[in-house]
Amino acid sequence: MLGYIIRRALFSLVTIFLVSILSFAIIQLPPGDYVDSYIAQLQASGTPVSTSEAENLRARYGLDEPFAVQYGLWMRQVLRGNLGTSMQWQRPVREVIGDRLALTMVVSVAALVFTWMIALPIGIFSAVRQYSVADYIATTIGFMGLAVPNFLFALVVMYIGWSVFGLNVGGLFSAEYELQGWSFGKFLNLLSHLPVPAIVLGTAATAQGIRVLRNNLLDELRKPYVVTARAKGLSETRLILKYPVRVALNPLASTIGYMLPFIVSGSVIVSIVLSLPTVGPVLLTSLQSQDMFLAGAIVLLLGVMTIIGTFLSDMLLLLIDPRIRMED
Repeated sequence: MLGYIIRRALFSLVTIFLVSILSFAIIQLPPGDYVDSYIAQLQASGTPVSTSEAENLRARYGLDEPFAVQYGLWMRQVLRGNLGTSMQWQRPVREVIGDRLALTMVVSVAALVFTWMIALPIGIFSAVRQYSVADYIATTIGFMGLAVPNFLFALVVMYIGWSVFGLNVGGLFSAEYELQGWSFGKFLNLLSHLPVPAIVLGTAATAQGIRVLRNNLLDELRKPYVVTARAKGLSETRLILKYPVRVALNPLASTIGYMLPFIVSGSVIVSIVLSLPTVGPVLLTSLQSQDMFLAGAIVLLLGVMTIIGTFLSDMLLLLIDPRIRMED
């Protein structure tokens, strides 16, 4: 077990290194650079920019260097804990995404908890009560959750909240707490605003989780070991929860690796609609302005989240599935 964990940790470090190269390369794929975007904005506002000024800007940000040199300079800063300076914001990247990254993680974890809390009991119940009225209702809701885009669901929630209850359900803080420092009152205010984005972002994943768990559990319930355990007189609740459910949880556990970054990257439009102070809108603007240090840092962090999530998925699979045996 220890040898497996060490190998996984080493593989994770190598993967992070490869992800850093890939993310930095992807940011530079579009034609032009940040200086071109910046000059276009100035010229659109009627401010001319000379060739020498453009060259000075490229030299200032190191954009006139080859790709390998730019990547080396960026990674040298990253290894020192410095993600670079945002060209667009003229501030260190850590300051731009610091609080937003923490809030993004809170929203992601809340959406993940909501997904598991709803998907597990409904999926189990649908499999045990196959073709019942409740199963058909859960199946219908599941298909609706998969079909309706998250941003459309967010718009519906905002409309109902405002027209029916007279409440503005957007944002993560009330107006009086937005500009204040962290306190216990602000923390409680954050908790009171979390259910809406967690439900909106977790709906599609919940619907998918219900379908996956139901189908896998139905396959397990028909296997000989379940029939044998039931013939020996084992209670139905203990039989289902102790053996088939643990095996049927494998696909859900394996989705943690991509669910966390997917919630971040897939919530850009939802974050804009709900006015969430997360990294999604910042990633969008940084890609539009070709701010490679800011965009590269966010993409790198998404890759790291994927790798960490995959590692946690592997550890969870070892716990819930006794059939898995790892060689040391």
